[in-house]
Amino acid sequence: MSSSPAPVPPPVLPYGRPPLRTVQVLGGAGAGSSAHVRSLTTGLAARGVRVTVCAPVAAEGEYDFTGAGAEFTPDAASALRAACAGADVVHAHGVRAGMRAALALRGRGRRAPLVVTWHGSAPDPGPLGRLSRLLERHVARAAAVVLGSSSDQVDLARRRGARDARLAAVAVPSAPAPPDAGKTRAELGVVERPLVIAVGSLVARRGYSVLLDAARAWRGLEPVPLLVIAGEGPLRPELTRRIETEGLPVRLLGRRRDADRLLAAADVAVVPSRWEGRSLLAQEALRAGVALVATEVGGIPELVGDAAVLVPYGDPDALAGAVAALLHDPARRAALAVAGRAQAATWPSEDDTVAQVLSVYDELMERGRAGRGPG
Repeated sequence: MSSSPAPVPPPVLPYGRPPLRTVQVLGGAGAGSSAHVRSLTTGLAARGVRVTVCAPVAAEGEYDFTGAGAEFTPDAASALRAACAGADVVHAHGVRAGMRAALALRGRGRRAPLVVTWHGSAPDPGPLGRLSRLLERHVARAAAVVLGSSSDQVDLARRRGARDARLAAVAVPSAPAPPDAGKTRAELGVVERPLVIAVGSLVARRGYSVLLDAARAWRGLEPVPLLVIAGEGPLRPELTRRIETEGLPVRLLGRRRDADRLLAAADVAVVPSRWEGRSLLAQEALRAGVALVATEVGGIPELVGDAAVLVPYGDPDALAGAVAALLHDPARRAALAVAGRAQAATWPSEDDTVAQVLSVYDELMERGRAGRGPG
């Protein structure tokens, strides 16, 4: 009679305790936070941590968290509560995700500590802004540790009542080298004209209305540059009307999975946002050696240093002039390419990110063991 194979024991961490169980909570499918969670999941799983990612199904389809070593569960409230019930640490990414995680943990006897990484949201002075401030206050006070993606996020978390707010070592994975840029330019029809690129969802905080105002001024340049915007969102009909009515040299490409390929073919990248924490496009542009023009808001100045041209938000003349000046100055673009790669080399690596997060998790576990006492 054959015997069934012996069960495989769970991995044991070097210090002799069972593996840590974490739940990573995403409140949406944003590119920056999703890429960060994918990178973090890979590093944690490789170090023996058991990771469950609770996120929209669309995010799993695009970022393949299971392929990174996680167990995936959809972001339904019941699924999140079940996942949190067995967790040692719950780590939410973004204020909305932090609120959902805090609700999932409510009412539990020995509840897992909550860590929240604030990737950032645009300040809004209206009614939605008041609601956002209430959510931020609740999440800041519910979290054992808040990790801010930029210094201004750390300051904001402290103002909202966070007990412990720290600057996060947030890294996103480097993209592989894209294929020949000439082929991409030919596909876009810009072999003989400059290419300007912006990437991000078509929502108000991205500043695309100001960017279209700037594009109107570029019609006087020779040759006329083409602006391509990769992203999708509720402002598409309004932006499309403006492009057609005003005859703007702009193409809306929709949601693209090859933004890195488009970026590598561009002469200038533009971030015209009203607010950004740690802009994914800014990081990718500097890494790729593409000259960047960005608004001087949020965490952008801290992120890019002197390796980009910064302009005030909401000033189409300044934005148009900065881009036009770069298009007419190849030497300046080349200098920014060198400076951009040097600035990117100062950013945290993926290993730095995982090491910091594991350090926070271990600290919280030690606090919990000290609080429970011996036995």
